[in-house]
Amino acid sequence: MILENKLNITDQAELAREEERISKTSAKEMFEKGYLNTLEPGTFETLRKIHKYLFEKIYEFAGDLRKVNIAKGNFRFIPIAYLEEAVKNIEKMPQSTYEEIIEKYVEMNIAHPFREGNGRSTRIWLDLIFKKELNLVVDWSEIDKTDYLLAMERSPIKDTEIKELLKKGLTDKINDREVYMKGIDNSYLYEGYLSFKTDEL
Repeated sequence: MILENKLNITDQAELAREEERISKTSAKEMFEKGYLNTLEPGTFETLRKIHKYLFEKIYEFAGDLRKVNIAKGNFRFIPIAYLEEAVKNIEKMPQSTYEEIIEKYVEMNIAHPFREGNGRSTRIWLDLIFKKELNLVVDWSEIDKTDYLLAMERSPIKDTEIKELLKKGLTDKINDREVYMKGIDNSYLYEGYLSFKTDEL
């Protein structure tokens, strides 16, 4: 199923290419204009604004909570009936230690609040929390994409694996544009492997 988009693209491969190009350009703008520095780390409103900035040129739903239920394999993300309450509760989770930050990140992934583009938005959101609380960010080029996907798939049951994996990629280059863009450049690699089923409501 091809998502309805502002570009009126009807080919999935073409939409994926344009989505990658536009979202990467928007991510670069967020960094260079200092937009990310105006956001409060760890809030859902910040995640919503990041998502909107990345995807508003592509999708009408940019920044909006999804209105469909989503599943990956046998795992169903939080049903839309509970989604709004879930993100409010996740927002309240502590984020003062490395372990707390990853636990919050895992819970937001389980929520999967948006119809598309959750991975890219949430990784930027995660780095903002790391930057504020620990003066660190993740160098995503140091994280093997297959290991990351497997760890994230297992994280709702046990988050030890993802905690150990991301710890290896931590760096103190918090204002380094290249480190930031590595994560954006790699983002499609992570999400490109995901296959979602949806229940249109």
